[in-house]
Amino acid sequence: MKSRKNKTLLFALCDLRFAICALFLTFCSWLLAMRSRRLPSATMPRDLIEKPAAAAFIFILLTFHLSAFTCPAAGAGEQRLKLATTTSTENTGLLKVLLPPFENKYGVHVDVIAVGTGKALKLGENGDVDVVLVHAKADELKFVEARFGVDRREIMYNEFQIAGPKSDPAKIKGMKDAGDAFKKIARSQSVFVSRGDNSGTHVKEKEIWAKAGAKTKGKWYVEAGQGMEQTLQIASEKLGYTLTDSATFLAYEDKIELVILMEGDPILYNLYGIIAVNPKKYPQANYRMAENLIEWISGPEARAIIEGFKIKGKVLFHPL
Repeated sequence: MKSRKNKTLLFALCDLRFAICALFLTFCSWLLAMRSRRLPSATMPRDLIEKPAAAAFIFILLTFHLSAFTCPAAGAGEQRLKLATTTSTENTGLLKVLLPPFENKYGVHVDVIAVGTGKALKLGENGDVDVVLVHAKADELKFVEARFGVDRREIMYNEFQIAGPKSDPAKIKGMKDAGDAFKKIARSQSVFVSRGDNSGTHVKEKEIWAKAGAKTKGKWYVEAGQGMEQTLQIASEKLGYTLTDSATFLAYEDKIELVILMEGDPILYNLYGIIAVNPKKYPQANYRMAENLIEWISGPEARAIIEGFKIKGKVLFHPL
């Protein structure tokens, strides 16, 4: 975050320098006009009248010389990398601490597009981004098998949890099987709020419903079509249950009236993978920088940042 603020300040200073340069050129033009009118030397210092072009040249030379060291070159430009990612990595604040060191090292600005995993993979499929960071392994493998992506790497994990009201109308607290918990929610017709957006969380939810063998029809089942933060808010307002990733819940639990009622089932394992968009399919993709990000985010510096990223003393993501 600090890196991005510094870059904004740098561009502002460059704009100011060039504005001053433009003003000085205007002044020099005025001097030339005065000279062409042959005003008396008493009206204006003789050196300024006779040598405005030389003064302007020296000033411009100094301005652009300094700009070469402090301002991004217009021709070269700062590289940009388009990253489509799941909302949990952005909403928790992880990317705000994880990306700046990478950006500084490689002289690149990462444009983050935070959407559900399904939408992120679709952006990659359309060649609209350079790299994707998502959490739905089966869909990721299909993405690679269809040759939309290459060089998939698993980088970190946390877990999914079932959150609900403290009153726990379906009585699922302490259960060990997520499928059985979902079955009890369905049988009791307790409100359940689904992401409903084909995100990684929604994909996992559908997997658990399939395991439970329960139908998700009726007023009790609400499809939000929203991100995790909004889905948690809706579930809180309706005093309903929802499936959440542990990181987002921890980041927002103070803003909602929900508690974690069920966790620990192996099916709730939440794995994150990063994939470069296939340059053979999309030559315009910044594949070289995507590879740099994949290598860096899998390396020791990034792992240390991920492991050190905590809220209330708790680690949100565990590096692999």
